[in-house]
Amino acid sequence: MTDKLTVSVLGTGIMGAAMARNLVRAGHTVRAWNRSRDKAEPLAADGAHVVDTPLEAVEGADVVLTMLYDGPSALDVMRQAAPALRAGTAWVQSTTAGIEAVVELADFAREKGLVFYDAPVLGTRQPAEAGQLLVLAAGPVDGREAVTPVFDAVGARTVWTGEDGAAGSATRLKLVANSWVLSVTNATGEVLALAKALDVDPQSFFDAIAGGPLDMGYLRAKAGLILNDQLSPAAFAVGTAAKDARLIVEAGERHGLRLDVAAASAERFARAAAQGHADEDMAAAYFASFDEKDANAGG
Repeated sequence: MTDKLTVSVLGTGIMGAAMARNLVRAGHTVRAWNRSRDKAEPLAADGAHVVDTPLEAVEGADVVLTMLYDGPSALDVMRQAAPALRAGTAWVQSTTAGIEAVVELADFAREKGLVFYDAPVLGTRQPAEAGQLLVLAAGPVDGREAVTPVFDAVGARTVWTGEDGAAGSATRLKLVANSWVLSVTNATGEVLALAKALDVDPQSFFDAIAGGPLDMGYLRAKAGLILNDQLSPAAFAVGTAAKDARLIVEAGERHGLRLDVAAASAERFARAAAQGHADEDMAAAYFASFDEKDANAGG
């Protein structure tokens, strides 16, 4: 098999569009589809073939990559594509779908004779655009030669978590990692909100923790977005973060855990989204601390 592939990218939001561009740059033929075609259209200038339906996108593809909102969305789109799916085609499923949904997606793959790879990624807009994502992947060893060039194009590193994509080991690791990321994001917003309420200069907080174990580059990066009113375009949107937080809570519940911080994160993201910040960077959960949507971020 040649290492130059025909790859179908289904879902060209923040992450999917960046992945499609990097696949084109790596020399692969890319067919891109998005439910709202206007979001996929700019990819044509980068060399991708933008199509109108999932059916057109997957016809003759060596690899199908799904980067959609959630598990049900991915299953719906793949069902639309089903008549054109060839048995033996590799399906790289990168949507953060949740544990139960991954099983349903793997079942669909088995019915259609697809080679299923559970392959969520860690990273936001900037690493996605730079092809520096961390790919978490689970799937059969036989067939990895078809997906390795895809992972190499979109990521800096691939961590294999198992040989059975249906077991969802990659998705499980993604949920664990996301639980940390979302918690830190909300903690950042809350510390700035409290500083504002107590009339404390945020810089004095950063000076106090500078260079110590409590100091974090991520904390400073997300705080900077809030303080400098740079929440758009989003690196990772509030609305998507709310969905991921719910998946984490549900995973905990299914395993007998009470994840209070994750539950609070989900509620804060949902509140910020209701205030009108759904499409802004997830750091905009900061506004959930205030009754008024337009609280002064630079306070």
